[in-house]
Amino acid sequence: MLGDVPWIMGIVNVTPDSFSDGGSFLETNRAVEHGLTLVEEGADILDIGGESTRPGAAAVTETEELQRVISVIERLANSTQVPISIDTTKASVAREALAAGAAIVNDVSALTLDPAMVEVCAGSECGVIAMHMRGTPRTMQDDPQYTNVVSDIVTYLKQRLGSLAQLGIDPERVVLDPGIGFGKTAAHNLEILSNIAAFRALCRPVLIGHSRKRFLKKLIGREIDERTAGTIGVAIALAQQHTDIIRVHDVRAVKDAITAWRAIG
Repeated sequence: MLGDVPWIMGIVNVTPDSFSDGGSFLETNRAVEHGLTLVEEGADILDIGGESTRPGAAAVTETEELQRVISVIERLANSTQVPISIDTTKASVAREALAAGAAIVNDVSALTLDPAMVEVCAGSECGVIAMHMRGTPRTMQDDPQYTNVVSDIVTYLKQRLGSLAQLGIDPERVVLDPGIGFGKTAAHNLEILSNIAAFRALCRPVLIGHSRKRFLKKLIGREIDERTAGTIGVAIALAQQHTDIIRVHDVRAVKDAITAWRAIG
C-alpha cells in the first residue's frame, strides 16, 4: 500500500529499561545523534519512545516521559525531514509531541489506555498507529491465549478501526499493528508473521515490530545482542508478504538486506 518495499521505522528508545537498548540513548544529545544516524542509514520514519513497553515494565509518570522525549523530538524535527512518531499511550505526551514536531502517534493500546488519546488524535491531522495488545505491558505475557490468534486479532483491529472512524479518526490516517510480543507466545508470533495478508486485507498499511524480540531466542537460540541476523531474516519474509512498515533497531542492516532482496526478486 505504501510502495514496492517496506518503509523502515528506526527505533529511538529514550529510556533506561527498554529490553534491548535501555539506557543507551537516555541522554538527549545521544538520542538525537542516534536518530540522525538512523536517518543516514535509511530510516523512513523515526519512532521516539520515553516509556518501556517490554514485558513486565513499570509505568512512567507523565512528567518523566515528557522530559525524556520532547527535547529530542524538537531537535530531530528541526534537523531532518523524516517523519517522527511518538511511541506513547498518554494523551498529554502525544499532544506535546505533536506540538514539538511529531507527525504520528504510535499507541500500543490502540488508543484505549488513555480516554483522552482519541480526542488528541481526532483533533490533529497526525497519522495513527493502532496496535493490538492483550492486557498491559505488566500483564500481557501472563499466559496469553486465543481461539485463533490471527483471526482474533484481525477481528479486534477491524472493530477498532471502525470505532476510531466513528470517533473522528479517518481510517486513511491509520496504520495497523498486530503487536508482535504484546500478549503473544513465540508460536503466536510466528503464526502472525506467516499471515500478513490477513491483516492487509483490512485495506490499511500494516506495521510489524519484531526487532530483536524474545521469540527470536526460541527460534534461533540467540541472546539480544546476537539477534540481528534473525531480525533480518524475518524482515525479508515480511517484505515478501508486502508488509508496509517494519520497525527495527538495526536500520542499515535491514535496509541493505531488503534492497538486495528486491534487486534479485
